[in-house]
Amino acid sequence: MSVRHAFVIHEQPPSIVLDDGERPRELSPLWLRERTQAPDQLEPMTQQRLFDSHAIDAALTLESATPIDEHHATLAFSDGHRETYDLRRLAAELDGTTRFPAAEPWDASLDQAHVRFDWRRVLEEPNVFRTSLEAYLRYGYLILHGVPTDPERILQVGGHYGYVKETNFGRYFEVYSRPSGNDLAYRSVALGPHTDNPYRNPVPGIQLLHCLVNETRGGLSTLVDSLKVLERLREETPEGYALLKTLPVRFRFIDAGTELVTHRTMIQSDDDGHPTGVHYSPRLDALPLLCDAQTRLFHRARQRLGELFSDPAYQVRFALEAGELMLFDNSRVLHGRTGYDANEGHRHLQGCYLDTDGPRERFASLLKHRDSIEEVA
Repeated sequence: MSVRHAFVIHEQPPSIVLDDGERPRELSPLWLRERTQAPDQLEPMTQQRLFDSHAIDAALTLESATPIDEHHATLAFSDGHRETYDLRRLAAELDGTTRFPAAEPWDASLDQAHVRFDWRRVLEEPNVFRTSLEAYLRYGYLILHGVPTDPERILQVGGHYGYVKETNFGRYFEVYSRPSGNDLAYRSVALGPHTDNPYRNPVPGIQLLHCLVNETRGGLSTLVDSLKVLERLREETPEGYALLKTLPVRFRFIDAGTELVTHRTMIQSDDDGHPTGVHYSPRLDALPLLCDAQTRLFHRARQRLGELFSDPAYQVRFALEAGELMLFDNSRVLHGRTGYDANEGHRHLQGCYLDTDGPRERFASLLKHRDSIEEVA
């Protein structure tokens, strides 16, 4: 819910007071000066400043404030700058609203029609592409069908949704049964819900998995929304939840030629403290050094987290067939796989990673393009 911001202009002494329905606050002249709207102060297309705002005199004062009408006021500063501000633009910035869809936690009851799309239509129809991006931003994953199964097609799909991230596995990686593989994903064993590469800094933001061949009855893909599970964990054990959110653990990956180690919290949060996902991989983490009581509390919390991730009430489970591709937020949506018998037939997937901001950038670009068409019309 957005907050309505109103501004009260005082001419003597000059000031602008913000009234958001709570405690009125006087806006700093520095804050106002930095938010100049003058054409000679901002580059028109990018809205980047044409001056160094860090060099503004810290002793800057507001010399005059003159209301023009309900939405405009002329401000003059001690550095000689004078301009008429559109107060609605200041209010919009303070409002904090966004055109990006908000994340919607989900469980096993989610209607899969919301997240399934025809790749050919995504590629050819901007409206369908935009709808798929909206679904991803809302639910944290989507499934594309009709994706050709020729080699490296995954890079085309990845490039359509964002920017492919190269790692020690390459630009993309192959997933099929390899007894000597350097990761359990290359075996036919079951894989519990997890996030990929929590030992890497930064952690890959988005993962794609494209099925080229699937001749087995097992190997079902599983997905679970950590945001929904974390709601339950916080209700059940607020103290344990707080530990997982604040105390870093060590994640480590080792193979014949690589060792990667980092420390991060199991629950990932934004700047406001709201959870955005997890770093979760029981094969790769290590308990932090705490007193015995806290160690047990921490362990019980992560144990319960794992139980909830595997609970059928939260988990969607499906066969990823040849020509299907799933794209998911690597921190928000945990993925796994049931075991399968490699003797039944061939099973071959390809995977790659994208940077987190790709889909948001694509979505914003499509909105700007749509707005431009509507303005011309």
